[in-house]
Amino acid sequence: MIGEINSRSPEGPIEDKWSSHKFNMKLVNPANKRKFEVIVVGTGLAGASAAATLGELGYKVKAFTYHDSPRRAHSIAAQGGINGAKNYQNDGDSVYRLFYDTVKGGDYRSREANVHRLAEVSLNIIDQCVGQGVPFAREYGGLLDNRSFGGAQVSRTFYARGQTGQQLLLGAYSALMRQVGSGSVELHTRTEMLDLIVHDGAARGIVVRDLITGDVRSHTAHAVVLATGGYGNVYYLSTNAMMCNVTAGWRAHRRGAMFANPCYTQIHPTCIPASDEFQSKLTLMSESLRNDGRIWVPKDHDEGRSISEISEDQRYYYLEEKYPSFGNLVPRDVASRNAKTVVDAGLGVGPLKNGVYLDFADAIQRDGEDVIRERYGNLFQMYERITGEDPYKTPMRIYPATHYTMGGLWVDYELMSNLPGLFVVGEANFSDHGANRLGASALMQGLADGYFVLPYTIGNYLAPLLGESTLDENDPSCSNAVNEVAERTQKWLSINGTRSVDWFHRELGKLVWNFIGMERDKNGLEKALTEIPSLREEFEKDVRVLGSADNLNTSLEKVGRVADFFELAELKARDALERAESCGGHFRSESQTTDGEALRDDENFSHVAAWEWGGTSSSAIRHKEELEFEHVPLTQRSYK
Repeated sequence: MIGEINSRSPEGPIEDKWSSHKFNMKLVNPANKRKFEVIVVGTGLAGASAAATLGELGYKVKAFTYHDSPRRAHSIAAQGGINGAKNYQNDGDSVYRLFYDTVKGGDYRSREANVHRLAEVSLNIIDQCVGQGVPFAREYGGLLDNRSFGGAQVSRTFYARGQTGQQLLLGAYSALMRQVGSGSVELHTRTEMLDLIVHDGAARGIVVRDLITGDVRSHTAHAVVLATGGYGNVYYLSTNAMMCNVTAGWRAHRRGAMFANPCYTQIHPTCIPASDEFQSKLTLMSESLRNDGRIWVPKDHDEGRSISEISEDQRYYYLEEKYPSFGNLVPRDVASRNAKTVVDAGLGVGPLKNGVYLDFADAIQRDGEDVIRERYGNLFQMYERITGEDPYKTPMRIYPATHYTMGGLWVDYELMSNLPGLFVVGEANFSDHGANRLGASALMQGLADGYFVLPYTIGNYLAPLLGESTLDENDPSCSNAVNEVAERTQKWLSINGTRSVDWFHRELGKLVWNFIGMERDKNGLEKALTEIPSLREEFEKDVRVLGSADNLNTSLEKVGRVADFFELAELKARDALERAESCGGHFRSESQTTDGEALRDDENFSHVAAWEWGGTSSSAIRHKEELEFEHVPLTQRSYK
């Protein structure tokens, strides 16, 4: 194993940990920052904010994206909002309450020190974004508005209609392009990372492929930052953009970086149900809709009447009945499992009986259609364009779908992997959300890591390296990595099988959804560990990759990504099998309370599972980082 599993959480009172740690870290003075080079892979919220801030500080930064513009990063698809413990509504919010809600929402499987820092920094993020001109919604008097999200009883979510991710990304993009214009950031578009360069036990660069010309080359630096998002597309059908993948993170894992908690996947409760088995993507409907929409299904299994004919006493508002304190704003894992339960019981709605209703009739009657249109107009418009149904007149149909991954590369308190010099930010790391992320916290974490955490902590790593040059690109560590990428490329092109990459990806997604989806059990996971390797073996013998490597080739791009998904899926199944408890988004049917809630096993599983690459996914080595809870006592989660 390279390095060690050591969280490096600071000592002292939790409210002082971050401040004291910032003071005690080594600094790099402004003149010396120009002597260090940093690679940032990914230009979504975490990557763009990190590259912009590091460039502003004076570091020489190279930023890489496989898009034609950083503006196309998947962060743009986030809809509902971003959390900040400002307490502008005077409803009892605070940094500590956001910290508490996040630890509880993650079902007590996150690191307390990291979560408290996130809650602290949330205050700065809102000010930063307002300063950039992000058009957050405002009340009539001009003050910033807030709304509620799941897992909280206060209103702390700042939003820009249903386009919050887009507006935040435009702010980060503007900051990034300012640094590109000043020369401190060198931007490489349409360029995909295919391997990590490790020299003398430290990350010293990356291998990339130009997606237009096919040129493969290395880039070196003093440190590498991965901001490459999550691995939700291992399910094939998800709310993620279809290009989202795990390749950058997985290549780092194969080079020695630990992969933590791969079984922790968030299934979002409000997505448009699949319409047929050939669909290639699912569409998210913002969690903010649960503020005003009421979720229900008919009580009658054979209900065939129109919605208007189903009276109130014949409707099952299952979340409101089961969880009166939180109602429709329970956390995502709870809402998703309950939707699955009623659909599995035969109460589903829609042509395929694979959804539940999200009904705005009461809100429209109470507040008027104009108010609802002002809050959610673009979301309603998007829903109508996709389904042909007008949500102002008939309830939306929703069902859970894969949305976010809480697992990722393991990092310490300073966001550095066990592999020295490799920093991981945003959804690509595992650090802040435990076994379930609360709504509106993904944008918060991405910007916290990029704007306010990494710029401090990376200096602590770089300061002792003053005077060292970057690795020569002719060094064997670079040339060997480039050659390995070229060999893998040639391998896929030479198979000349009969089935497309998409066919294998879809079949893999079915296995992962069926056995490692919303509900898992020992038998299903063991079956997954048999069927996934079998399908991978077929994939490696029969996949057909058309075209060549020296030009634009989307089939070639996909095959490498799907190959990594195969290996990840096997590790994901192993991790889920080893964690014989239920917690957050990881629900084992053998471990539940009498009323069907997730039942943790704190004695045996109050830890982070960090996996070391062992040559194959089946030979991966499981390490533990024990979690300590000094401020939020371990209790059975209840939202009733």
